Amino acid sequence: MSRRCELTGKKANNAFDISHSHRRTKRLQHANLQNKRVWWDGGNRWVKMKLSTKAIKTLETKGLEAMAKEAGINLNHY
Repeated sequence: MSRRCELTGKKANNAFDISHSHRRTKRLQHANLQNKRVWWDGGNRWVKMKLSTKAIKTLETKGLEAMAKEAGINLNHY
């Protein structure tokens, strides 16, 4: 499975490591992903998802069903 947030779609970003002599080498900035169990009221059960920390914060305000609808995700498959 890829390193991607299942609700927001966040993934790694290409970047440069810059040394003291300003020599650049390529690297990846990974999203801060967490495996999280979230309570789904509509299904009356726990749902395990791989979420970014930003998505966890927005879950508290928007709710799981609203974010899943925006992302086009069917929660019955989790």
